[in-house]
Amino acid sequence: MTTLPSPPPSPSGRRLLDIPELALVVLVGISGSGKSTFARRHFKPTQVLSSDAFRAMVADDENDQSATADAFELLHQVAAKRLRAGRLTIVDATNVQSFARASLLKVAREHDVLPVAIVFDVPEPVCWQRTQARTDRPIRRASLRRQDRDLRRSIGQLAREGFRKVHVLRGPAEVDAAEIRYDKLFNDKRELTGPFDIIGDVHGCRGELERLLTHLGWRLERDDAGRPVSASHPAGRTAIFLGDLVDRGPDSPGVLRLVMGMVAAGTALCVPGNHEQKLLRKLRGAQVQVRHGLAETLAQLAAEPPEFTAQVADFIDGLVSHYVLDEGRLVVAHAGLREEYHGRASGRVRSFALYGDTTGETDEYGLPVRYPWARDYRGKAMVVYGHTPNPNPEWVNNTICIDTGCVFGGSLTALRYPSCCPGRPRRFA
Repeated sequence: MTTLPSPPPSPSGRRLLDIPELALVVLVGISGSGKSTFARRHFKPTQVLSSDAFRAMVADDENDQSATADAFELLHQVAAKRLRAGRLTIVDATNVQSFARASLLKVAREHDVLPVAIVFDVPEPVCWQRTQARTDRPIRRASLRRQDRDLRRSIGQLAREGFRKVHVLRGPAEVDAAEIRYDKLFNDKRELTGPFDIIGDVHGCRGELERLLTHLGWRLERDDAGRPVSASHPAGRTAIFLGDLVDRGPDSPGVLRLVMGMVAAGTALCVPGNHEQKLLRKLRGAQVQVRHGLAETLAQLAAEPPEFTAQVADFIDGLVSHYVLDEGRLVVAHAGLREEYHGRASGRVRSFALYGDTTGETDEYGLPVRYPWARDYRGKAMVVYGHTPNPNPEWVNNTICIDTGCVFGGSLTALRYPSCCPGRPRRFA
């Protein structure tokens, strides 16, 4: 979570407020602080949900406070519809009380979008003077001062409540100088169209990975010790690794060294697997159960310089749960991803991408029983994933799992995109 009490100046002298392209933006400030004027200046009218407008909608009077509950119920419903459709949504209300913000944060969580707060910290006397100049909305000074007290209590706790970014504009000058700048989400790589070589779970099998890349025409780069440290393709292809680089196999550090080098060189993308996630927790000092191949990886890393292990931890920590590629036609995630999670950002989305869907039951070994989510998938994007080893890849409703159990005696599989599709696969093992 990020709190930005003083937004950085742009080259033009404006105050830059970074906002994700898809977000729920909550304006926070007392009456007369300039929220509605700000919203009109920076956002489309269709993007702004005003509590006053919804009061007028249900009661024919935007000042009818008895209609507030119904107005906000309707506002939340419209916000939910917009966020479900992937549309930026702005909530223009005072939002100075924590319970009001909590309901909006709930809407953001339910639709896996990032909540952002823009705080209008304008002195109460200035706001009072502005409200006095308005004849359409009478407000008592005591009410305004109560709002201001609530605002003071709120500013320091917004990040703890769950807002991923908090921009605080202090005074009318900063409000007037503000400029919105939209950020793409880290998982949005729609501008990358390939061609891609998508590679399934490696699990420490460096030799097999080298042979597969060579077979696909990749040129390996080696260090003075002869270890592969990067690779490039003469046709400009990009490799995509589906996670579970580590554990069980004979050379997890070698796999990591090669993949990390390719990602750093810009010739590969990588999403995390559940095995990387567990390794990261262990390297950061968490108590985890050392099983399913983690012991082997830890022993192999112990033979590496400490700085390499630190680089591994930083690399894993920076991995993004999934990527949306080729104008939305392709999605890659370790364990797959439902359509409603594509391009979204939340703990729930990351958990699904790492572990897949489960029935809520456990098997005789105490492991969660996986739910075959691909059978229900009807999305337009092709989803390529790993996580569950199978003897051979199989297309299921425009999804394909390419974990073919290399570390268990199977093969290491790559899928070439865009030349692969249901009915026309190009799979290399």
